[in-house]
Amino acid sequence: MTLKYGSPPITRGRTRSIGLILLCQVLTLSVWFASTAALPSIAVLEHISGTRMAAMTSALQVGFVIGALLSALLNLADRFDPRKLFAASAVSAAATTAALLVVSPAGNEALIFRFVTGMALAGIYPVGMRMVASWAANDLGKLVGLLVGALTVGSALPHLFTIGEAWNWKLVYAVSAAAALSAAAVVGFVKLGPAFTRAQEFDPRVLKAALAKRPVRLANLGYLGHMWELYAMWAWIGMFFRASFDARGVDQPGLAPAATFLVIAAGALGALFGGRLADRHGRTAVTIWSMAISGTCALSIGWLFGGPPLLILIVAVVWGISIIADSAQFSACVVELSPAESVGTMLTTQICMGFALTFVTIQSMDFVVSHLGWGIGFSMLAVGPLFGCLAMWLLRRDPASHLLAGGRK
Repeated sequence: MTLKYGSPPITRGRTRSIGLILLCQVLTLSVWFASTAALPSIAVLEHISGTRMAAMTSALQVGFVIGALLSALLNLADRFDPRKLFAASAVSAAATTAALLVVSPAGNEALIFRFVTGMALAGIYPVGMRMVASWAANDLGKLVGLLVGALTVGSALPHLFTIGEAWNWKLVYAVSAAAALSAAAVVGFVKLGPAFTRAQEFDPRVLKAALAKRPVRLANLGYLGHMWELYAMWAWIGMFFRASFDARGVDQPGLAPAATFLVIAAGALGALFGGRLADRHGRTAVTIWSMAISGTCALSIGWLFGGPPLLILIVAVVWGISIIADSAQFSACVVELSPAESVGTMLTTQICMGFALTFVTIQSMDFVVSHLGWGIGFSMLAVGPLFGCLAMWLLRRDPASHLLAGGRK
């Protein structure tokens, strides 16, 4: 996957194609957290341990990593039209999500289907990023930010499906699968932009040389700090709301999923404004400030457990916005700092390392929360932003930082 930062001429259909790509991203990514949204309803019918709940999300994360590596090694993005690859992946994700309707909802078969869904999504997010970046005209940060915003809304969407009492876990899977299937049809109307180029093949031989470059290494370390926090927060914030509201004695079943949708979807604003600010004021500045704010929220929100719902929601919304505002900028940094011949390999490596790390935090949250409480559980996630801030501060001081965002480091 190559993101080309430059100033190609703007052609007709730019706004329409970008809009369609974003729509397809929202529709397809609704399957990502479908299980997270459905499991509280499933838990009413049968006992499910916290470890198994976490595994339903982690299985998808692992599948995504393996799918991304296989896609890169097989060079699928060049062997097939990216629109066709996106469509095929969306159909696969829809099929494996719909299959959850006919198996035990938390059994081993469900874990396998979630794993395969993750593999399919490797043909959605990276491919969508490549397509939207083909329309970049000195606004790479904004465009990738828009795509991450679409990913954020799509990830939040399943929680919206559970707000009304008429919704149950089967409808969550059914609607998410239908949304992904719709995206497979819509993506055929997308046009590729003038900056579209063949993706560099994944070449493990250039990986060592690229990682030896200190600026690239620092950008990846910043990304790992960001990913340590992000997906664990998305996976567990809904359960935190439910438990906290129950402890408070709030008897409104739809409040927790509504709050979860709001918090995750609010990240779309962060992604949009983060991209614009990074293009204007620098990528390291945006990533440092974003992680400083999100890390502060992580340190504080768990200790508010059982407190006033409005206060918790305000802190959570700030967290939801700040936690995603920097997300797109780490990919942009790698594009701008890596040698041209290694960009594809470095982006694939960055994505795979980041999503592999999410497995650790998603799974460990169950143990930490069960034994030490929500305060320690969410505070543990703040380690990532702290580490990420340090890495991006060191990158900002590095002479190579003048390559970022046209000299606005």
